[in-house]
Amino acid sequence: MEYRKLGSSGPVVSTVGFGAWGISGRDWGTTDDDKSRKAIEAAIDAGVTFIDTADVYGFGHSEELIRQVLDSRTDKDKIVIATKAGNNFYPFLGQEHRTTPMNIDYSVKHLVFAAEQSLRRLNREVIDILQLHSPDLEILERDEPWLALEKLKKDGKIKHAGWSVQSFKETEQAHILERHHELLDVIQVRYNLLEREAEKVLFPMALRYGTGVIVRIPLLFGLLSGKFGPDARFGDNDHRRFNLSPEKLEAYLADLKRYRPLFEGYRQYPMASLSLRFCISHPACHTVIPGGKTPEQVSENVVASDLSFIPHEKFSV
Repeated sequence: MEYRKLGSSGPVVSTVGFGAWGISGRDWGTTDDDKSRKAIEAAIDAGVTFIDTADVYGFGHSEELIRQVLDSRTDKDKIVIATKAGNNFYPFLGQEHRTTPMNIDYSVKHLVFAAEQSLRRLNREVIDILQLHSPDLEILERDEPWLALEKLKKDGKIKHAGWSVQSFKETEQAHILERHHELLDVIQVRYNLLEREAEKVLFPMALRYGTGVIVRIPLLFGLLSGKFGPDARFGDNDHRRFNLSPEKLEAYLADLKRYRPLFEGYRQYPMASLSLRFCISHPACHTVIPGGKTPEQVSENVVASDLSFIPHEKFSV
């Protein structure tokens, strides 16, 4: 496993992390907590030292599963945990919903409360990284989210401040990083072989300011693992029913055809591993957070860290 410092002021993390949305029990179809815990165990045993989650994932269930695994390990102190806040799901606790409902709340009061609840669920004294969870530009223009991050840092409840950039808004929202780069230690960005908007403005800016970059959705909801064909369909409790609708799936698969020679040239490696290597081979990117519901999926993911001999230019088609 390869390790990198997450920007100029962030912690050292594994280049392949563990994205913990998929194990939350919501939005990704049926999950099995025992398999989820085994997936986290497998990731750590393979050298993964970075886990990304959010308070809203399963209404706190993702954070609780992470705690259950780490509490039983002697090496838990080496694991860096990033979580997110800004979606107030607390009024909906105990209710059944097909998708995850929430009230958007980036007030100082709620963000401090959310951080305290995450600390309790994770059984930690301090959160390694707290990220604003993909807010709209109108929210980012307010003072309150930034005052909350400053307060949480000053009060010793978080070590590092982060911002998860809203999907498909990477260029539109880039000026926010310029404005708040002294406070922001890391940003989290949607980036993968087929969605490369971040390369235009945001990545050069992150390089300029030494901002750590976490890559999310690196496998495009599993599409870039090569396991979905044009006939793939998802259940009512799976967000991919919309994000990989038949129309979107058709367009993505058509675009993916241009990378067929690349995958054929390295066919000894899983398609997922190569897709992840593309992300972490970009000079602005430090770590990637694919999901993993099973140890087998984790095993494919971690291979990407060892493919440093494949430069970013190889993925240009």
